Amino acid sequence: MRVVSGIQPTGNLHLGNYLGAIRNWVKMQDEMECLYFLADLHAISMPHVPAELTANTREMAAALLACGLDTDKAILFNQAQVPAHAELQWLLTGTARMGWLNRMTQFKDKSGKNREGASIALFTYPVLQAADVLLYQATHVPVGEDQKQHLELARDIAQKFNTDFGNGTDIFTLPDPIIPKETARIMSLRDGSSKMSKSDPSDMSRINLIDDADTILSKIKKAKTDPEPLPSEPAGLEGRPEAKNLVGIYAAFADETVEATLSRFGDQGFGAFKPALAEIVIEHLRPISERFAVLKDDHEQIDAALAKGAAKARELGGPTLKAAYAALGLLR
Repeated sequence: MRVVSGIQPTGNLHLGNYLGAIRNWVKMQDEMECLYFLADLHAISMPHVPAELTANTREMAAALLACGLDTDKAILFNQAQVPAHAELQWLLTGTARMGWLNRMTQFKDKSGKNREGASIALFTYPVLQAADVLLYQATHVPVGEDQKQHLELARDIAQKFNTDFGNGTDIFTLPDPIIPKETARIMSLRDGSSKMSKSDPSDMSRINLIDDADTILSKIKKAKTDPEPLPSEPAGLEGRPEAKNLVGIYAAFADETVEATLSRFGDQGFGAFKPALAEIVIEHLRPISERFAVLKDDHEQIDAALAKGAAKARELGGPTLKAAYAALGLLR
């Protein structure tokens, strides 16, 4: 199994990033061949400040290393150091179809009412996502519900390219999704119906991985709840999004089922549950925040780690890119 996954360098990581993706990345590096990248090429599809993108890329790399990514086990790099991502995207744009891209719901969400004013990059970035995984012959890609459509597009592009230009040989592997059953869907601490997000203007809506113990305790104590005690069974959480979110966070950190958490805290109020939740979150995040504090300003170490991974990625993706050029009849 070869796994490829990426994350945009958009600033501080939060609990949703960690429980939804990064913790699984750390687990998978011990079980299979993994390539993890910082999607800085994707970041330029939206308005950005160049100096902030540079800083965010280094900060994100430091955070991933602090979370436990080991560059001796997994390949960690940023896209911009591997030009083959952009090259392969262009080669695949001849195979991708306008109708396919028009169906991508994330473009509609991100462009909003100003579709005509959106960048071409925002419209075509699912083709770059396809290139990201097809370049390395990925067999599996971890995806959340909001990315399943893009992986299906990558498979469609790969299949059509193989059919049109493979001459009986598959140039690209069709990747399968990995949707970990235990992945927690982490919601805002202020609104249980909205995902925890860096873009929320309220810092109280999220727990950042770099928050100190006092900040985490304060945010959890002030998290929105309802007046009812916790139920003893999961069915009792229906219609109670804030309660469901907090219980899910506890279960994820305790590495247990929601049923197990409720068997312990059922019939108790949030006055008893919130301190227990804060304690387990603080205990888990403390070593991450301590490692991050050491790493974040060590640009030399971070840049060396990314360069090391990029060199491995360029070597690994080279044969696929060469095969794609040849299949298309392009002389190099």
